Amino acid sequence: MSAEAILGDVAGDASIGPFCVVGEGARIGSGARLGAHVIVKPGTVIGAGCEVQDGAVLGKQPKLARHSSASREAADPLVVEDGAVVCCRAVVFAGAKIGQGAIIGDQAFVRERTAIGAGSVIGRGTAVDNDVLVGERVRVQTDVYLTAYSVIEDDVFVGPGVLTTNDSTMARHDDDYPVRGPTLRRACRVGGAVVITPGVEIGEEAFIAAGAVVTRDVPARGVVMGVPGRVIREIPDEDLLHRWR
Repeated sequence: MSAEAILGDVAGDASIGPFCVVGEGARIGSGARLGAHVIVKPGTVIGAGCEVQDGAVLGKQPKLARHSSASREAADPLVVEDGAVVCCRAVVFAGAKIGQGAIIGDQAFVRERTAIGAGSVIGRGTAVDNDVLVGERVRVQTDVYLTAYSVIEDDVFVGPGVLTTNDSTMARHDDDYPVRGPTLRRACRVGGAVVITPGVEIGEEAFIAAGAVVTRDVPARGVVMGVPGRVIREIPDEDLLHRWR
């Protein structure tokens, strides 16, 4: 026996699993499929052909701590564009935008005002904080933390367990202190368990070896290894992205 609470606008050919809740003003597009126990908060927009798997929560409003520096304005509705997939027990906040054909992995966490570009993948258990921009065709692996105000450009690879940071003072600063996430330029590659410190820019087509701690900007095509990370050579022409497409 199943029970659903459907208050939103659901296309006639959409599939709604048992025990789903679709809030008032939410829109579910043609051919979309919702698994069991999915919660779609009011106003959320789910495009045509999307798949939302069991237990996912879409459109959650943020609940901020007293000392949080994130914006306290009410977030706009979540938009999940056509063909995107939100996997089991993922939580995607209001104010986020999930691009066409993107995949949000099992138990992933995507916060408000974050944009995930078309065709990108956010791996299982990964946390994407508020105000993060992720480009198209980005591959973020399992258990990554993308800190607030990070920028990840198109075609970037982020290995499992990567940790990014945005506050060198660890919360001991005045209100005007600039909290800055890292910037990962187009087609750079970041290996497993890398740590990236606040405000660092990793250049286009750069390569960060597994386990490195990146404390300073990395030039385009730079290869970085070690703790602290140091540039040891340059990516050769034959290893650039266009050779592998």
